[in-house]
Parts: sequence; structure tokens; C-alpha cells
Amino acid sequence: MARRPQEAVLHRGEALKNLPLILITMGDPTGVGPEVVAKALLREEVYEWCRPLVVGDKGVFERIIQELDLPLEVTEGEGGRGKLPLLPVGELPPLPWGRPQREAGEAAYRYILKAVELIERGEAQAMVTGPVSKEAIQMAGYPFSGHTELLAQLSHTEEYVMMLAGPRLRVSLVTIHIPLSQVPSAISKERVLKCIEVTERGLKEDFGIASPRLAVAALNPHGGEGGLFGEEEEREIGPAVREAQEKGIEVQGPFPADSLFHEALSGGWDAVVAMYHDQGLIPLKMLHFRDGVNVTLGLPFVRTSVDHGTAFPIAGKGVADPTSMYAAIQMAAQILTHSSG
Repeated sequence: MARRPQEAVLHRGEALKNLPLILITMGDPTGVGPEVVAKALLREEVYEWCRPLVVGDKGVFERIIQELDLPLEVTEGEGGRGKLPLLPVGELPPLPWGRPQREAGEAAYRYILKAVELIERGEAQAMVTGPVSKEAIQMAGYPFSGHTELLAQLSHTEEYVMMLAGPRLRVSLVTIHIPLSQVPSAISKERVLKCIEVTERGLKEDFGIASPRLAVAALNPHGGEGGLFGEEEEREIGPAVREAQEKGIEVQGPFPADSLFHEALSGGWDAVVAMYHDQGLIPLKMLHFRDGVNVTLGLPFVRTSVDHGTAFPIAGKGVADPTSMYAAIQMAAQILTHSSG
């Protein structure tokens, strides 16, 4: 799959034909995904960036629109302002909001597969994913650890990186969805170097930063304190940084994580490479809890996502915040612009 904007395949007139077609997967049908998608599509700016097409269930969207009294109408195929343009996949029975269910997991999985299929055929240029329940998808019989890993598998991508991005901070992760107890053994020179390289390339190609500056976080307190608190910095992380520097990448570290993110906010770095999930996501979400975006770097197509989960406790209650979904759509459109430049 070559990642480049294709000529519009489906369009509604001359004014729309040059805008990219961006697929938006609904996520788990019983979580907040349907609500945040519908609310995001109420923003008129979305239709200035792209032609959105939602992959999901018609009945679920009609239900959420009715229950929340949203000024939207579901239309199959592409639509415009006041419409929720839908590519229906399957037809779910009525399901209760707010808990993992096998039928919902099966549906969420199929939305992802359909979106990848359309992108592979050149019928869409990017995908934005709604939040899914790992538990529900596994209940449906799929060994699912996360969107990022599945999309890499489907696209036969070996070198990929999860990045979380907001207006003030970008963080890439060396390890993603593994137990904290397994992180030290998963930190290798090769893995850290790959994350640095994919992050630098992504900042250039996707974010339009000509000369990215990267900082690498240490794993252990005080950067390992010369081996007193751990040897990963001297044995794996430091050598990876030096090899990246020898390849011409502007990267420094490893720095103690407790002070690094403060420095990053001061404008010293374009992205931070963190060693594990919570090390990177805690500072990111402190700053960008509402408008953070999950970006998968290294895929042969553009994929962004909301930076939150299914939020089952508030599903169907009308209080879900669509800001992250709105930001994810915007970022996908911006990345397509940089990729085509």
C-alpha cells in the first residue's frame, strides 16, 4: 500500500472532489465512540478538511442521535453538513450501553478490517479510529492487544511506533501494551534505535518538521545513576542513542524522565521517546487529556485515533467530550497534506 493521497473516488461535486476521503471507525458500539463521532461531525470545519465516511452500525447512530437530540441525519454513503455519512457494516441487535459484550467486540473488529480493506484498494486516504474494548474483542475470539498492533499486522508492517501527540507535547513509546514487570527485559538497543528512527522519519514525513530534535527518556530513576539503580541506560538505551547520532539523527539522552518532560515543554525537543506506556502517557494526558491524538507512525497509510478508551461508565449519557475525535480527524487531514507536499 503506497501512502499517498489518491484521486477522489467518491465525491459530491467539484468543490469536494479534491478533499481526501477519511474513514472513521465507530469503535465499540456500546462505548462513547458513536457519541464522540456524531458530535465531532457537527463541527463544520471537518468538511473543510476532508470527506468523512463513518464505518459502523446505522441503528446505533440513529439511536444515539435520537437519545441526545443531535441535529444530524444518518445517510448511507458520503454526506455533508447536517449529515452523518455512513458505510454500514453489519446490523447489530439493540445492546445495552456501557459494558463489554461479544457482539460489540465482533462488530468493532470488523469495522477496522473494512477500513483497512478500503484503504488497500485506494478508495480512502486515511483512517481515524474510535475507542474499542480489548476485552470485548477478545470475547469475540480475536487475540487482540490493541489497534496499533492489529493495524501493523494487517499491513505487514514490522517497524511501527505509537505516538501520542498534542499541541505542546509529542511522545513515542518503545514498548506499548505489556505488563510493567516485562518492560526492563523488553528494552533493547535495537528496539530503542528503531523507535528513534521511526519517530524521526514520522516527524519529517507526517508533521513536516525538516530537522526533528528528539530526547530519549531513561528507564530508571536518575537515569540509572551510573548503574546503581539499573543498567539499562548504559547497556541498551545509551548505545542506541549514540548509534542514532552516528546516523545523523539529532537525538540526545537518556535523560531522567522526572525532569525531561519539563524541558520538552520549554521547546527544546520536537518529541520525547519514552520507554513504556505510562511513563509517556501520564505527562501527555496531564497536558492533553481532551485534545491528545494517537498516531501510528510507520504504517503505509495514515492512521490517527482518539487518545481515550470506551469510557463505559458514561456511554450513552450525552456527556462524552468529542475534542479528541475532532483533533484526530484534523491531524489525519494535516498529515495527508504534509505527505503530499
